[in-house]
Amino acid sequence: MNYWIVVVDDEVLSLTNAKNILNDQNMRVSCLRSGRDLLKFMETHTPDLILLDIMMPEMDGFETFRALRQMEERTGRSRTPVIFLTGVEDSETERRSLKVGASDFIRKPFNKEVLIRRIQNTVTNTKTIESLTEEAAIDRLTGLLNKASGTARVAKLCESRTGALMFLDLDNFKLVNDLYGHDMGDRVLAAFADVVRHNVREEDVVARVGGDEFLAFFCDMQKEEAVAVLTQRLNDQFVGEAKTLLGKALDIPLGISVGVAMAPEHGQDYGTLFPLADGALYTAKQNGKHGYAIHRKEVEPGAGKENLRREFIRISQIIEERNEGNVPFVLGPEPFSFIYRFVKRFYTRHGGKAVKMLFALSGDEKYLHEEAERFCWLLQKKLRKSDIIMQNKPTQFFLFLPELSEQDMDKVIERIMDAWGQRKHDGVKIEYIMEPVVFDESLRSSEVCNL
Repeated sequence: MNYWIVVVDDEVLSLTNAKNILNDQNMRVSCLRSGRDLLKFMETHTPDLILLDIMMPEMDGFETFRALRQMEERTGRSRTPVIFLTGVEDSETERRSLKVGASDFIRKPFNKEVLIRRIQNTVTNTKTIESLTEEAAIDRLTGLLNKASGTARVAKLCESRTGALMFLDLDNFKLVNDLYGHDMGDRVLAAFADVVRHNVREEDVVARVGGDEFLAFFCDMQKEEAVAVLTQRLNDQFVGEAKTLLGKALDIPLGISVGVAMAPEHGQDYGTLFPLADGALYTAKQNGKHGYAIHRKEVEPGAGKENLRREFIRISQIIEERNEGNVPFVLGPEPFSFIYRFVKRFYTRHGGKAVKMLFALSGDEKYLHEEAERFCWLLQKKLRKSDIIMQNKPTQFFLFLPELSEQDMDKVIERIMDAWGQRKHDGVKIEYIMEPVVFDESLRSSEVCNL
């Protein structure tokens, strides 16, 4: 029985007696002389059990017990089991001991067998209960707290601590399940949980509250710079783990978006703070994902038209394409998908026509990537300013061509391939597929070609 037992008693003889009995059972023993000594000791130690004398000067066992439980509640620590000790033959004392929540009650002088048996029973029962409680509180897939237990702990921190309540959501995670299967999706979720665990401190709390949604409270985090650094670190490490699982050529724009509300700046009640963090998460998603947004207090209606006008001008200047050039956009997957979905919705409602194409280069690795760069440059030269190019992979290019009819598709291909054919490309082959974007799903055609 390698238990760590703390004995608290103002009588030296009782301390010595208890220590000798417990040492004979290979137990580690720490002896303290007062309730105040115990409270100071417990700030930095976690023994398996406390033997606490009731009749002590200045601060008796009952006062010490209440203060210990308050400290554990305040710090979020598990309750250490306590067995009360007394030399008084009084049934009322025993009744009161058990009523306040002590694990057991033992009279002095000690009976060795009774003392050992009650310590063993108490520690064993406590560890069993802790194990069952922990199992019920843990999400099996990620090893993080589940929704019920995590929300409860975060709610307590919101009320008692300064910090940042964060609502985290994995960007585009559904594509992992759709393209790689749910087993791989589970592995990616578990990898994200590992990333989070490596970036939290002991006092922080993180829980899985949905499929790919996570709730966290980071104690004493109040500066936006700290939120920004943490968000970037989580994104970088998560993408690195995802590439390990899915391959370095990962083409799913995975990442993490984070919504943040601050306690106590925005409130100290979980019911108030969570909707604010949820709203901030929506803002982060709308602003391109893979980032964070902190709840901002809204400007009061009519709080100055001049201020509103200045903000209007500032935003307009940011989004204006003052140096857009006279070539098509070459975009990453995330902004490309936003524009693609917007145009498709617009055309579905108001009418329009468009074509999408995919070019793939293959061949001698020695020349392939250099030729792909040349092909991207060629596309920018031969396509219109209104067309959009997405480099899906180093050797793949997905095109979206608005206001292009199905009849004009061949002309575009001919223009591109004529320009490409004007120089020699050692051992490199191009394949492409083109298809009109269908706004009436009852009609669909496609064509695959090899060159």
